[in-house]
Amino acid sequence: MKYKDQVVVVTGSSRGMGREIAYQFAKEGAMVILHGFQSISALDEIKQKIQQEGGQCETFVADISDYTQVQKMFAAILKQHSKIDVLVNNAGISQIGLFTDTTYEQWIQMVQTNLTSVYSCCHCVLPSMIHHKAGSIINISSIWGVTGASCEVAYSATKGGMNAFTKALAKELGPSQIRVNSIACGVIDTEMNQWLSPGEKEELINSIPLMRLGQPKEVADLCLYLASSSASYITGQVIVLDGGMI
Repeated sequence: MKYKDQVVVVTGSSRGMGREIAYQFAKEGAMVILHGFQSISALDEIKQKIQQEGGQCETFVADISDYTQVQKMFAAILKQHSKIDVLVNNAGISQIGLFTDTTYEQWIQMVQTNLTSVYSCCHCVLPSMIHHKAGSIINISSIWGVTGASCEVAYSATKGGMNAFTKALAKELGPSQIRVNSIACGVIDTEMNQWLSPGEKEELINSIPLMRLGQPKEVADLCLYLASSSASYITGQVIVLDGGMI
């Protein structure tokens, strides 16, 4: 098993891409730290699935936008396991609407949940990674952080910030042999897109050269590759996974 004896933290792992990422790391032998905040029952479901299949995992519930809660979560993880090998910053929210209708409160919530959480998790995990001179950080971003999206200004801004954060932090951490990369996802077939009508979904698919939505496992497979020794010379990259959409 490729990740045996490694500790992998996946934020927002109760559903969607985070759930699949956590599941695939567990299948490869990792001790997976599952994190959630609102979907506690779903977090328990993936925990049971992993354990029933012989995998190892633990669950933590924390508001990822609150630095104090993040700090307590990582302190508990490191007390139990002494190191964290891989951090996948996946937790996030989205919002669609005109920028002029976006309230200040919605803007702050988007920034704190999607971007400040990445700062908080990295800030808490890095002392340990730097001490061990090893580690891989993978940020789950979006193509809208690369190109921007109409009616998703706040979301695009946070993902663009994540991409810049990735590139800058990778340069800073390179001497410590810690790699930092982002995956800029296109449209992935998760619960987040269930609001689309059949007609809207068909129109969206027609705009993707590969003529289909991406699958959560494809995101997970790329995470497993980026965290592996096979990707040991890859850092500071924003890798687009979108079926050719942009």
